[in-house]
Amino acid sequence: MVEIISIGTELIMGDIIDTNSQYIADKLTINGYNVNYITMVADDYEKITKVIKNALTRSNLIITTGGLGPTEDDLTREAIANALGCKLVKQQKLVNKIEIFFANRGYKCTKNNFKQACLPEGAETINNKWGTAPGFKVDFSGKKIISLPGVPVEMKKMFNKFILPMLVTNNKIIKTRILHVFGIGESLLEDKLEDIFYGNKNTNISLLAKKGEVDIRIIASGNSKDKVDRQINNKENEIREKINKYIYGTDNDNLPEVIGNLLKKRSKTLSIAESCTGGLIGSRITEIPGSSEYFNGGMIVYSNKAKINQLKISRETLNNYGAVSSQTAAEMADNVRTIFSTDYSLSVTGIAGPGGGSKNKPVGLVYIGLTDGQETNIYELNLNSKRNYNRWKASQYALFYLYRNLKRG
Repeated sequence: MVEIISIGTELIMGDIIDTNSQYIADKLTINGYNVNYITMVADDYEKITKVIKNALTRSNLIITTGGLGPTEDDLTREAIANALGCKLVKQQKLVNKIEIFFANRGYKCTKNNFKQACLPEGAETINNKWGTAPGFKVDFSGKKIISLPGVPVEMKKMFNKFILPMLVTNNKIIKTRILHVFGIGESLLEDKLEDIFYGNKNTNISLLAKKGEVDIRIIASGNSKDKVDRQINNKENEIREKINKYIYGTDNDNLPEVIGNLLKKRSKTLSIAESCTGGLIGSRITEIPGSSEYFNGGMIVYSNKAKINQLKISRETLNNYGAVSSQTAAEMADNVRTIFSTDYSLSVTGIAGPGGGSKNKPVGLVYIGLTDGQETNIYELNLNSKRNYNRWKASQYALFYLYRNLKRG
């Protein structure tokens, strides 16, 4: 059993988000460890001691982050020593390292920095090449405590370079594949996949809800690379047979990049007309290096005046149907495609909120237009959320509809 303990009053107060636990838990899970507990505790000597003692009663591997700095409220070393019933010992090699660290940067090393050279008796130093606070590991009654700094960049580098190689020492092969899913909720997705979640003790499937979408993580293990690859591929095929229309990518894929690759592969170009999303779709498309190969340009036409003067939307369309309508979305898509001479075009118009809605056209109503010059499709969404989420979700749906169209083409 594994327990992760994040230490810091700023975490308890909500001033910063605990990303360290998420990162460690993800890495350990991928490598076959079961993380059973994640605990958060303030910078308090008695509380940290109690949490460590409690962890020792139920976990074999305990990993702490935070509280290893030079200030008075950095109490992790002291609390661990107290929990183990041992004393702190100053290590001269750490004193020397701290002095060199400051000297190389032209800073004066204050006395409190040497607090970082004191470790629980019997502890082994874990080198920190990226800061002054070393980590350490200590064995106690067959259990292991690993303590790392709370600064995320330092923690991640130390964890990947020193901790993972230490923990993953057997010949077992573990592989992971992520399937990115959009357009279906987590509960319905679980219902559709229920019969394939189980059945193979060497393969684990889990759902990870993210911003507006869900990741399906497949973890397979075994002693043979070919066998593990086969397990992963078989599970992926089973999943795709049931929900393939919702899957847009795997592993490190993101939707704008997948779309860019499809447009390049087909030698097609894209333009975009945006109202309620205010350029968000174009921004996401152009975050991808090399997007100028397929993205010709876009227009942000937020007001009716801009729609008429810049995008040449007819006054009649706006007067009869309104800016937020299927008719306006269709005209926006058709016109921007003509203006930029592209193969495909997207348009988005809607009511992002919090104001501007009505009984017939509530906040969250969005129309998306997609055309290839031969056929114009209109999609209606009722997002019914807060402004920024409505805008992001509208951008995601627009890109997803384009992805589906490109996959068919």
